[in-house]
Amino acid sequence: MIIDHTHPDYKAKWDTLGDDRWNGAYYYSKEIVENIIPNVKTDRNWVTIRLANNNDHPDHAIVFIHNNRNPNYYEYLSKYKDCILVCGLPSTAENVSFFGKSIYLPLSVDVKHVEKFKVDEKTKEAAFAGRKVKMAYATTSMPKDVDILTGMEQDDLLKEMAKYKKIYATGRTAIQAKILGCEIGVMDVRFRDPSVWKVVDNLEAAKMLQKMLDEIDGVNYE
Repeated sequence: MIIDHTHPDYKAKWDTLGDDRWNGAYYYSKEIVENIIPNVKTDRNWVTIRLANNNDHPDHAIVFIHNNRNPNYYEYLSKYKDCILVCGLPSTAENVSFFGKSIYLPLSVDVKHVEKFKVDEKTKEAAFAGRKVKMAYATTSMPKDVDILTGMEQDDLLKEMAKYKKIYATGRTAIQAKILGCEIGVMDVRFRDPSVWKVVDNLEAAKMLQKMLDEIDGVNYE
């Protein structure tokens, strides 16, 4: 069973989000389904997105955690059995460990797809990229007059980011900007060292996840 961004409950909520529809969890879920799940052998269920009402969640599942700021957001997971919580930051894995078996899997992107948007010459200086709500956490090191790239579908965002020398972003957006040859600016007090955002391809992440699942479940599918 796979619960993802196409689930009716998620889609109903997604349709009401306006520009916030184009968020990291949505696009990460798409890449998990397209590039990671087909390359991982397991008998477990998959949950790649959080449903608003949490009413259709299987036991024995691999659950991707997208909210790194509020771990209690996932307290509902404690009522499900034998779940593995996949977290994109070590700190998140630690914070949600009370709700299930948590593991750290570095955030990953479809590197080849992002590379299609690289340009030979950058024509703009600096921009913030991401949802506007994240600007509330911006550090004073991010200039107030930077351009704002938000409310865009992913390919449109990649096309725009590629024009900039410096991008203020976190998470997968920062990783994508790195691939595009942008310098990563610090815009969140939690991540003062941009080197935390390593370039990892979805297929590489699938191999990492397979290894961890084999160790946890005591199964080797090779």
